[in-house]
Amino acid sequence: MSLFALLLATAPLSLPPMPEPVSNNAVAGVHVDGRNYLLSFNGLGSNKDHRDVHNRAWALALDGVSRWQSLAPVPGPGRLASVAVGIGESAYVFGGYTVAADHSEVSLADVWRFDVASNRYTALAPMPVPVDDAVAVAYQQRYLYLISGWHNDGNVNLVQLYDTHTDRWQQASPYPGTPVFGHAGALAGNSLVVCDGAKVVYHESRRRSFAAEPGCYRGEIDADNPARIDWRQAAHHSGVARYRMAAIGLPERGELWFIGGTETPYNYDGTGYDGIAARPSDRISVYELASDRWRNHQDAVATMDHRGALKLGQQLLILGGMGPQQRVLNTVRQIPLSAPNP
Repeated sequence: MSLFALLLATAPLSLPPMPEPVSNNAVAGVHVDGRNYLLSFNGLGSNKDHRDVHNRAWALALDGVSRWQSLAPVPGPGRLASVAVGIGESAYVFGGYTVAADHSEVSLADVWRFDVASNRYTALAPMPVPVDDAVAVAYQQRYLYLISGWHNDGNVNLVQLYDTHTDRWQQASPYPGTPVFGHAGALAGNSLVVCDGAKVVYHESRRRSFAAEPGCYRGEIDADNPARIDWRQAAHHSGVARYRMAAIGLPERGELWFIGGTETPYNYDGTGYDGIAARPSDRISVYELASDRWRNHQDAVATMDHRGALKLGQQLLILGGMGPQQRVLNTVRQIPLSAPNP
């Protein structure tokens, strides 16, 4: 169990909504000077066009404070599909992409370490290959992995490994599946699982298209060399891919939870690449590490367009996202870990 998860065990269970609707926001949890914080960086506002792509950031202190606090914005332009990870007192914010008025998109190499106490960002070594819509996981409270994702013109199969102690990057064992964006993944102990996302499909006589890619892969990190990952194909949760799920690893339970998402890959506004509006899923899929098996059940709420999940005591939290009719949410969704099994 991470330090953040341990310290949240006695946190209050009644949480206020986000200060404004936001989707595709990067989320992280940190513990600073005896206080626990939920953090949200970047994202998309209610109107869902390029003018609603922002770099705003907020924090909620879990010590009885009843409202979110506005933070200094993430340096640089507003961006979507960034990812954030909390390690100890610091949150690390990676990449994302900008959206111009002509709908052109550029992947960013930015890496920032955010300090809650000073409300300041520190620029770190940029990503060797800028990616957005990637999976980010933390290992041993030191290393951060960015897995696959989109780079300007296409997906990459890279696993980029960042060392928070040395501010250096290296390449880890590449992702074995079809390169994707909008996939989801989580780590528990030395084991990580990555599922689904969207792939590029090339055609002979027309422009490329995007399609859902069903597939789950399990990687075991070498305890002596974090750049070595023994990948293999894992069982799939359902046979149907989901795009932009929230995921979190629960090492104390030997489980990885994948929440929500949609069966329809889409651009940032929630409209599918096929022109059909994406519908959020109410499915929760739980991967059991010991048995290499899945449990699936339906939740009371359907959401999509997530960049991660957080843990609070015996429940999981989803900050913002999109609901039915692609409505951008300001909710803090609370999912009990006692959710029923099928």
